[in-house]
Amino acid sequence: MKESMKYVKIVEWNKEDDCYVGSAPGLVLGGCHGDNEVGVFAELCEIVEEAIQNYKKDGKALPAATAGQDYANKLQSVA
Repeated sequence: MKESMKYVKIVEWNKEDDCYVGSAPGLVLGGCHGDNEVGVFAELCEIVEEAIQNYKKDGKALPAATAGQDYANKLQSVA
């Protein structure tokens, strides 16, 4: 499994900015945005890969994995 699969990637519509916004909480600050949901997800995946490479290049430990935490169901229970 690729290391990038260990991190949650979220793409959601942002009404205020009128575009899709992609983020990877716990791994990268910021993210990416655009008009195409699939395109934003693809760009986000590249950003996550680059972030992992940068952590390794800088000799830093990767943040704790965020995937596999069932965030979708946890969020639904508080919504």
